[in-house]
Amino acid sequence: GAAGARAASPWRADAALAAAVLAVQCALALFVHGAGDRRLDAVGWALLVGSAVALTGRRRSPMLVTVAVVLMVVPYHALNYEHIAVVPAGLTALYTLAVAGPPLRSLLTVGLAVGLIVTVMTWGGRPHSAVDMLRSSGWVLSVVVIGEAVRIHRRYVAAIVERAERAERTREEEAARRVAEERLRIARDLHDLLAHSITLIGVQTSVAAHVLVADPDRLDRETLVKALDSIADTCRDARAELRATLQVLRAGEGGEADTADGGGTGPPPGLAGLADLAAAAEAAGVRVRLTVDVAEPDLSPAVGAAIYRIAQEALTNAVRHAPGTRVRLTVARDGGDALRVEAMDDGPSGDRAPAPGDADRPGDADRPGGYGLVGMRERARSVAGTLTAGPRRDGPGFAVTATLPYGRGARERGEPPSAQGPGGPGTRGPGRGGPAPGGPGTDEPSTERGGTP
Repeated sequence: GAAGARAASPWRADAALAAAVLAVQCALALFVHGAGDRRLDAVGWALLVGSAVALTGRRRSPMLVTVAVVLMVVPYHALNYEHIAVVPAGLTALYTLAVAGPPLRSLLTVGLAVGLIVTVMTWGGRPHSAVDMLRSSGWVLSVVVIGEAVRIHRRYVAAIVERAERAERTREEEAARRVAEERLRIARDLHDLLAHSITLIGVQTSVAAHVLVADPDRLDRETLVKALDSIADTCRDARAELRATLQVLRAGEGGEADTADGGGTGPPPGLAGLADLAAAAEAAGVRVRLTVDVAEPDLSPAVGAAIYRIAQEALTNAVRHAPGTRVRLTVARDGGDALRVEAMDDGPSGDRAPAPGDADRPGDADRPGGYGLVGMRERARSVAGTLTAGPRRDGPGFAVTATLPYGRGARERGEPPSAQGPGGPGTRGPGRGGPAPGGPGTDEPSTERGGTP
């Protein structure tokens, strides 16, 4: 396979190098004769050939190969054979050891090699001048320095490649994270839009059906027309918001979105849309008291959109789970750098049996179903806020309370702002025993009413 071919490639290269060194050494032994050097006999040829053959494993075991070459070269020189003939094998082994090893080993190699040279030249049977010793030692030092330089260069290149690969992995992980976040955002937008619209359509359809079958002889045409008009308005609004969401997706693929009439994305929903949400909920039979004590210009677009979506989901829950109830929707300052979004109704909560599709109750995290309360919490966390939802403490009903950062400079991600949990109806402050599960000041799941499916 490919792995086997890659493993065999260095061995082939080393074998080719060993063959080339052997050819050079044989040529030197045959055609270059130093004064006083012995002609090669069988022992000399065996040592010369063995020093070259040992190089076939130089990259797999550089230390072992160097030792083998030294064991061939030292007796070769000691027997006073043609000294220059085995120089290529010795220098190649020293270069390999310097390339493969740490700097300390290279220094030790130089010291040992020079010591061997001096020893052999001194006891080799014929005198050698200091110049000869320096020249031989210089060759050894030069080869080791070259090997060390090659080793440093290879480490530098490997570090660059490793950093490039790590950067590429980081970019891929970042791209995957952004894709996951975008999918979550799209799913959240579609849920908020479709769940709200379908819930209102379902309520108005039920009203129309009731009018038709309750007393056909005394048909309340005005109520029927009003219900059908509300259905039509809800469908138009849902289509416009869905078109805007799809336009954002197209803009992400092909450039900026078209903001012209009839298909642009327009500004994100914010405080200006709360009145329409309240009107739609009232048309579905829920009485809404809307109080807004903050100005749109004082909010970042992300926080304004989070307020809108949280209010939309809270009203949708009220329409679906507590039709005919009263809802108090409040958006107000809560300290210097925070604001409070609170939606409280007086419909059933604790006594109501869980409805199919409800979510966010303990034990339901792994069950497919609703994502309304999960989506509201994600909305709040996306702008560094917190959200709680649960039964009211001061009477029947359900309360949703979000604490969000206030101001144009509010960050879109990070830790929640430091703000004391809001008090008021439906809350229990620390002075009365501390926050209970689902109450303000916590981010625990609701224990009663689920979100919209």
